[in-house]
Amino acid sequence: MAVITGGGTGVGKACALALSEAGWKVVICGRRPELLDEAAALCAGEALAVTADVSQPEQVDALFAATTDQFGRVDLLFNNAGMGTRPMPVDELPIDDWMATVAVNLTGSWLCARAAFAQMKRQRPSGGRIINNGSVSAQTPRPYSSPYTATKHAITGLTKALSLEGRSHGITVGQIDIGNAESPLTQAMATGVPQPDGSVRAEPLMDADDVARAVVYMAELPADTNVLTMTVMANGMPLVGRG
Repeated sequence: MAVITGGGTGVGKACALALSEAGWKVVICGRRPELLDEAAALCAGEALAVTADVSQPEQVDALFAATTDQFGRVDLLFNNAGMGTRPMPVDELPIDDWMATVAVNLTGSWLCARAAFAQMKRQRPSGGRIINNGSVSAQTPRPYSSPYTATKHAITGLTKALSLEGRSHGITVGQIDIGNAESPLTQAMATGVPQPDGSVRAEPLMDADDVARAVVYMAELPADTNVLTMTVMANGMPLVGRG
């Protein structure tokens, strides 16, 4: 069975539906219960909606307790929950925006991985897989994006550290770096976002279902095989050569 954080909309929802269609039982986590219930109702198989803020340790513990109560084990965690900030110079960005972004993107991913590790180590048969959403900002920044970029670069380090730590426990950890998948977070890209040359231009988007197919591929690899890092992106986006 699979736990998907940030599963009520966009990439998370697309991945929950694709995993369900592929035969996985899914737990869809997020902060807006009405969206989670809508996503769960669309799933092809058994699905559970759990409202949780991944930046809060006690809510993460409750999420994994509800998961194991319902399904008995965790075979996959897709660490997808994330947020960004308004594009603005670092000296003008409110400190609270930095703290909130770190809390969700980095601390939340660590908390969920921590809980998943604990369950995957004690279940029988033991083991499982974690896929972290790194974003292409784990590779290259956008202008005025220091909180998001810093947390996504940190996800790469977290992925590598957990991949190493998980080997002896049968836990496989990889990362998918996503660029311009259509979602509520990327709506502004269709009208115009800041570019490194100071201009504001629209960027192409891709269907979130294309990301979902990639996540299902990673999820269904045998336990002794790992995609450590995959990049899936809108082909026309200005990532290659950005800056």
